[in-house]
Amino acid sequence: MKKSISLMAGTVFCSFLSFSQAENMTAAEMRYRDSITKLNQNNAAVAASQEAYNKGIELFNKKNFKEAIGSFNKSISSDPNFTAAYYNKGVAENEAEMYMDALKTFTTLIEKQKGYSKAYFQRGRAYQGLSDYLKSEKDYEESIRLDANNPKAYYNYGTLKFLQQDYNAAIKYFTKSIELDPSSPMAYNDRGSCYRMQENYPKAIEDYEAALRKNPNLAFVLNNVGTTKKKMKDYSGALIAFNRAISVDVNFFLAYNNRGVALLEKGSLDDAIKDFEKAMQINPKYAPAASNLAGIYFKRKDFKKAEELASKAIAIDPNYASAYVNRGMAREMLRKMDDACDDWKKASDLGSTEGKTCYSGNCN
Repeated sequence: MKKSISLMAGTVFCSFLSFSQAENMTAAEMRYRDSITKLNQNNAAVAASQEAYNKGIELFNKKNFKEAIGSFNKSISSDPNFTAAYYNKGVAENEAEMYMDALKTFTTLIEKQKGYSKAYFQRGRAYQGLSDYLKSEKDYEESIRLDANNPKAYYNYGTLKFLQQDYNAAIKYFTKSIELDPSSPMAYNDRGSCYRMQENYPKAIEDYEAALRKNPNLAFVLNNVGTTKKKMKDYSGALIAFNRAISVDVNFFLAYNNRGVALLEKGSLDDAIKDFEKAMQINPKYAPAASNLAGIYFKRKDFKKAEELASKAIAIDPNYASAYVNRGMAREMLRKMDDACDDWKKASDLGSTEGKTCYSGNCN
């Protein structure tokens, strides 16, 4: 006989939801939970990396390169695969002249991202900064192989060849850079300097003027025009160029010094003295201005003052050969022949033909 089941009035059905504890999760559930946790952690790391990266870019744009490097390091620490952080960190290290650090950064980046032409280009810059020209050449060549349309790679390769005094090769690379980017004045200026070193002064002036058409307010280009025109014995043209350079940058000590040389060669000694003194006032560590002043005082037969100023130039730069020549000449007139011969010998050892001539003619 079946027993009947009766429901009594007032009976309460259980309506509470039950949530499983972790130890009761299935394997699939646990994997899902772990993946969500990891995703959240990754998202937080990426966000932190991006924040530090953005701060690094901001600092870089303000030319606070060392602080920018610190921010890029934080970005990389949060996301070790963020290649843009590596790249900009390396660029900042190059700008800060921390070439060994930049070399390591770009080598790491190249390992992470094969075929990255700009990384090879920037590593080439680092090698160039370390004066490792052979490895720099290889990296520039690889950068060009990977991206034949990057004008900066050709430009930097040109600067490397210029430093090696291979002016024909430098001209070739500067010309290619100009073909790819005709708007940039730098390649015109530097190709002009190649022509100047080859004593092809009209071609040099042509390129300097082309650079100035791109940007008429480049004081260093105007200075180059002045030095080239001085070599052409066009002193009026040189003075005009130096005056323009100084009007663009009133603290451009090189232009004051070079204008002083042009005035000296014209025989305007008083004005030359003012320019050399102005150059030293702006940059007290600029040895050529002190040495040039020594030369003027020698011309004025103030040999003691000439010796003093040449000694000052040597104290600033112990490897500045012209200062030893000038001091030797002053000491000769002060009847200090042993000291004069020591100075000329030092100048000769530093590669000065004037020092060699003075020493061989007076001290043997």
